[in-house]
Amino acid sequence: MAEKKTAAEKSAQPRLKALYNNELKAKLQKELKLTNINQVPELKKVVVSCGVGKKREDKRFTETVELTLAKITGQKATSRLAKKSIATFKIRKGMGAPVGYLTTLRNDKMYEFVDRLINIALPHVRDFHGVSRNAFDAQGNYNLGLKEQTVFPEITFEDASALHGLEITFIIKNGSKEGSLKLLELFGMPFSREAK
Repeated sequence: MAEKKTAAEKSAQPRLKALYNNELKAKLQKELKLTNINQVPELKKVVVSCGVGKKREDKRFTETVELTLAKITGQKATSRLAKKSIATFKIRKGMGAPVGYLTTLRNDKMYEFVDRLINIALPHVRDFHGVSRNAFDAQGNYNLGLKEQTVFPEITFEDASALHGLEITFIIKNGSKEGSLKLLELFGMPFSREAK
């Protein structure tokens, strides 16, 4: 039998999660003119990944990528092997060296990561003019690329010796481009002012 959460346990949830549950969900339902609260767009998971490219044989570089992903997300990164052979890149399907690393975040860790990304990391991007409004897919999921991992405060000087980019994918349930854009805007995502 599930126990009821105490007031202390409810207040311990991440700020962004509490904001979504207490305010944003109802606001989104009203703004998107949805009849059922279950139709409201909801962030289900965030996937943070990084490809290692030509440096896949460089053990020091791949270890740094794996370590920095774990530091940034607070969760161990998993390695990914090649799914198909590509002769031009000298990659064979399932070859020993990983071609990338990824971490999938859900629930509290996901909301904490998104909060840090929006309020701490993105403001530290050099010459930042906002993120693109055109990176939504047909299902309403959003993709964001960062050129360097150094915008996160968890990264030390030693970690910054091997620079690499990151790909961040927001998987949104009940999403459409309009609904997902509105959800991320309410979270505080700094979108650019380019034409919609």
